[in-house]
Amino acid sequence: MSVLVNIGFGNMVSRDKVVAIISPDSAPAKRQIQQGKEEKTLIDATQGRKTKSVIFTSNDKIILSALTPETLTGRFNQVDTTTDQKE
Repeated sequence: MSVLVNIGFGNMVSRDKVVAIISPDSAPAKRQIQQGKEEKTLIDATQGRKTKSVIFTSNDKIILSALTPETLTGRFNQVDTTTDQKE
């Protein structure tokens, strides 16, 4: 079963699909964002806020988030304590 992680404003992404989380400030990141817009593979999950991180997925989607890479990394690394343990 796939675990979904909140990337801000109620938007979720599958933990298994994420390949990288980077800052949007570098020139290569900006080029990737522009290319994603042109190829229609970009998903803007910022809700109009400033983009603080870029998430790359294994199915070649690029997701923009208003949360910092550090915050997202913490959320992705958390142990899922909400799953029910069956005995």
